[in-house]
Amino acid sequence: MARIAGVDLPIGKRVQIGLTYIYGIGRSRATKICQEARVEAGTKVKDLTEDEVVRIRNIIQRDGMVEGDLRKAISMDIKRLMEIGCYRGLRHRRGLPVRGQRTHTNARTRKGPRRIIGKK
Repeated sequence: MARIAGVDLPIGKRVQIGLTYIYGIGRSRATKICQEARVEAGTKVKDLTEDEVVRIRNIIQRDGMVEGDLRKAISMDIKRLMEIGCYRGLRHRRGLPVRGQRTHTNARTRKGPRRIIGKK
């Protein structure tokens, strides 16, 4: 079983898809990692050699943040926005949409379930 960046990759999946189980790696980044590590994207995770796993692990460590480091950086960025009191920070603090979406209708995911004002 391949364990990369603290995540066990699913053994039945292709390498390209298995890498997307790591937070911060999507399809395009997974494809680039496979090309750089000289691993065929269609290879199953269970068929990877130890050398290929080490190459993939080194590329991921070298190229950028994933998993815990990335989650921590994102949460620190949001906290910084809230502390300086900018518009985006205020929207985060109030639990409203941040990127300019309408809130008169919709936005239920961000606002939560409807609160009933008057009940008969």
